[in-house]
Formats: sequence, C-alpha cells, structure tokens
Amino acid sequence: MIFIRLVCKINFSPRKKMKTAIYPGTFDPITLGHLDILNRAGKLFDKIIMAVAPNDTKNPMFPLEERMRLERENIANIPFASAEVLEGLTVDFAKKHGATIIIRGLRVVSDFEFEYQLAQMNRFLDGGIETVLLMPSKQYFFTSSTIIKQVAVFDEERISSFVPPNVIEAIKRMR
Repeated sequence: MIFIRLVCKINFSPRKKMKTAIYPGTFDPITLGHLDILNRAGKLFDKIIMAVAPNDTKNPMFPLEERMRLERENIANIPFASAEVLEGLTVDFAKKHGATIIIRGLRVVSDFEFEYQLAQMNRFLDGGIETVLLMPSKQYFFTSSTIIKQVAVFDEERISSFVPPNVIEAIKRMR
C-alpha cells in the first residue's frame, strides 16, 4: 500500500523529451535498404536527420546535390525524417542538430568490425552520443550502394528491386 501511494505522488511531466537521431552515409545512391533502416529507426526515435556525406574519396556516382535531391524526394512523405549535408565530424554534426544517437546499418557480420571501430571513435570524440546499429529486412542484407552501382553500369532495370524509381531515372539520365 505504501508503494502505491509513493507512485501516485510522483509528478510526471506531460511533455516528452524528443529524441533526435542522425543517420549518416554517402547514400550514393540511396537504396531501399537505407529507407528500410530509416523506417525501423522511426519506430525508436522522434526525429531522424539523414546526413548525406560529400565523401569524394569514394568517387561517388552522383554529385552531392543530386544525392540530396534523391534523398529528399524519397523521404518527402516520412514526417519524422529530414535530410541535410553532413559537414565536419559526425559527432559535431549530431551535437549541432541536438541529436544524441547515430544510426548505422549492419547488413552482414563483416560490417560489424568497421562499425564497432567507428562507434568507439565517436564515443571517444563525444561520450554523450551513442551509436545504434540496426539490421535491414532480409531482402536487403546483401545489397550495398557499391554493388548497386556495379550492376547499374550494365543494366539499371535489374536494380529496380533495390532502389527507388527516382534512382533508376537518375541513372538513365546519366547515360
């Protein structure tokens, strides 16, 4: 009986603290696997910023402006998502946007070692920001933007099960 009285006296605030996360990546191109991770994360966080990295060292297929356009078109109807250009360190970007979580996709076991090292470095750089690893649905386990680009060079229609329609159209325009 004492326990019940104590619980009833706790003053709960009606306002819930909004959890913001960032989902960084090159997204070159954005895939249905990326969108699957985004939607899974949307069940956990109130606001997700897709942070599109310039990452010129990866020799992107699409320039940053095109990747941003494709990203924004694909998240236009997702109320909790937005897209921004990732400038600087990921943890600094997160802090600037009030995010406390970094979302990363984990497809296969071989991804784990890299993601683990990255998470530990980010933790070292800013201990207030956590990394959450999410796995995509099984139909996207083996896909990556790199593999998508390699197949698209020969036949963009064959990647239609793995990318949104606007990506197919953007690849066709490049030819």
